[in-house]
Amino acid sequence: MTSHEIDYKIYGEEMQFVEIELDPNEGVVAEAGSFMMMDDGIKMETIFGDGSQKNQGFLGSILGAGKRILTGESLFMTAFYNNLGGKRKVSFASPYPGKIVAIDLTEFEGKFICQKDAFLCAAKGVSIGIEFSKRLGRGLFGGEGFIMQKLEGDGMAFVHAGGTMAKRVLKAGEILKVDTGCIVGLTKDIDYDIEFVGGIKNTIFGGEGLFFAKLQGPGTVFIQSLPFSRLANRVLASAPKEGGKSRGEGSILGGIGDLLDGDNRF
Repeated sequence: MTSHEIDYKIYGEEMQFVEIELDPNEGVVAEAGSFMMMDDGIKMETIFGDGSQKNQGFLGSILGAGKRILTGESLFMTAFYNNLGGKRKVSFASPYPGKIVAIDLTEFEGKFICQKDAFLCAAKGVSIGIEFSKRLGRGLFGGEGFIMQKLEGDGMAFVHAGGTMAKRVLKAGEILKVDTGCIVGLTKDIDYDIEFVGGIKNTIFGGEGLFFAKLQGPGTVFIQSLPFSRLANRVLASAPKEGGKSRGEGSILGGIGDLLDGDNRF
């Protein structure tokens, strides 16, 4: 194996974290800001890119790290190494409520494609790169743009799904239609395209957007029930407006709503 062979355990229900157990000389790379805690004796190092390739030179490192800007991530990642004897543990936390999904890349022929902000951490040696969409419709209307992340190698990687995660294994020719924001990741053989919802009423009044993601097998798809964009929109809609009042407060309808839901302060 070119990737380090790590052991892990996932804790929690709604706000999970993954605990990685490192043998001597083993390492793990993580997205900046995902670190939670670690045992004494683990060395932390900030690196360009994912550090999966050796002897690529300074320019190669810059180009590799620069690709991460296209996915909206930091130029840098953080590597954690166990340089001492005995086992050491390091943990990484979910950024918001959801599930951490363990991806064994050997089960997916060494490649897994995921949305830009899904990656959490991976065994040292796993390459975290970018995947360009070759279809205009998918790039413009797919919700993820023309660029997604790709994880390559023969080690373990961990991605985060918002809310509850569903795993679907599609047979050859089997089609699954998904909200574009609900895709966590998919295997390389999945045919991913965009389909127009259709119908004037659906388009204008449906409230579900104009396009579906059309996923055709064979392959495996991971779906999330709560994309971060949906969560953020709900939070913003409920946030206090100017003057400290939420939407509807102070109006007739807002007052009736307050009485109905028990928020009748006098």
